[in-house]
Amino acid sequence: MPAQPYPPAPQAPPGQGMPPGYGYPTSGQGPNQGYGHPAPGQGHPPMPQGYPPPPGQGHQGYPPPGQGYPPPPGPGYPGAPQGRGPYGGPIPPPPPIPPVPWQPPRRRSGGAGVIVGSVFGVIALLFVGLVVAGAIIKNNRSTSSPQLALPSYSPYRPYDRPTDTPTEGQTDTPTEAPTSTPSPTSTGTVNPPRQVVLNTTLERNTLYRAGGLPTVSCPVGSPSIYSHSQLKSLIMKTSRCLNKGWSRILGAQGIDWRPPGYAIVASKGRGACGDFPQVGSIVPYYCPRNGTIYASTGAMAKGSGNSLGYGQIVGWHGAIISMMAHEYGHHVQQLTGLSNTWWQRTQRSSSSGGRLALSRKFELQATCFGGMFMRSVAGTYPVTPARRNTLYYFYSRVGDWPGYPRDHGSPANNNRWFRQGYEKNKAFQCNTWLAPSSSTS
Repeated sequence: MPAQPYPPAPQAPPGQGMPPGYGYPTSGQGPNQGYGHPAPGQGHPPMPQGYPPPPGQGHQGYPPPGQGYPPPPGPGYPGAPQGRGPYGGPIPPPPPIPPVPWQPPRRRSGGAGVIVGSVFGVIALLFVGLVVAGAIIKNNRSTSSPQLALPSYSPYRPYDRPTDTPTEGQTDTPTEAPTSTPSPTSTGTVNPPRQVVLNTTLERNTLYRAGGLPTVSCPVGSPSIYSHSQLKSLIMKTSRCLNKGWSRILGAQGIDWRPPGYAIVASKGRGACGDFPQVGSIVPYYCPRNGTIYASTGAMAKGSGNSLGYGQIVGWHGAIISMMAHEYGHHVQQLTGLSNTWWQRTQRSSSSGGRLALSRKFELQATCFGGMFMRSVAGTYPVTPARRNTLYYFYSRVGDWPGYPRDHGSPANNNRWFRQGYEKNKAFQCNTWLAPSSSTS
């Protein structure tokens, strides 16, 4: 379930199971309430007045379209105003220079000593200059480009193979699945099916070997998101594009693939994992119980109750389709065992903070998968550079807002992981489980 522009209207008192509003399934049912979808009647508290601001004014430090993020506070950050201190105040005066104590003049040594000393002095000055220049160049390189959630790891060590079992100490068990049917040999005998052990752990899942989504031709034209029939047709058309890309790379790794189902309505309905959208909400959800994505075109485009619609942030249909690609990402997590392993860890977690941290990693990974898809169809959809920047802006406006459950990730990190998927387009680059906590907060 994707992040909301801001929390929905108040709900009834929470039921049994996980804390209300965390987006976890009811205890004992497993992940069957819909990923990121609170149990019925457990929504978030009402949104304070003023969320979000009128289009173009930004919010909580997130600038209007095209302006990017404000630089982080701190001395020397790029774009700091001239003549201002590190946090916007006046630059403090430099400390006074202490006086140099008087020393008696030294006697001059011979000419040879002067020459040797001069040579060593010049060499020392050159060395110090090179060190300072190197530091300046390194600092400029580190601050001149935007910081993304770039993994500092490689997906697998050279000796890993598809039949490897999890490393020692891991408690999550891989599952076995045949990747081929028996075939007769030239002598008439039948070969047994080849067995591939799928690693279903979060950190080293077999999915991370799959590489990037291939380029898929997916021209969509110019449908209106405010027309139910046109938006539903667009969702179903792009679902076939999603199938083409994901089935190819999952099948190549021996992962059984099947397409998800879809239930798309104009206003509201009830699915296998509850109402869609939830009262006062706009977001679609994926239900693992029957592998179906549920969505309301009217809620996504126009909003519901106090919840702002996606169409009220960005009128372009690519924003909503990227959200549907996020839901498809939950289907990928289900097929690869990531969702079951996530749920097992969630049940073992003894604190609400630990469960929320797991939820954020789970949701941000699906956002990254959505970015991979939008990149794979960019040439024909098309996603022009301007539209790409529109998507970046859109993902800087959705996420967990201050004062509400932190189960989907901050707007800054939603933007970060969507960009990660779009710019890197590699499954292992979406491994949020090995990323630092600062990028999944």
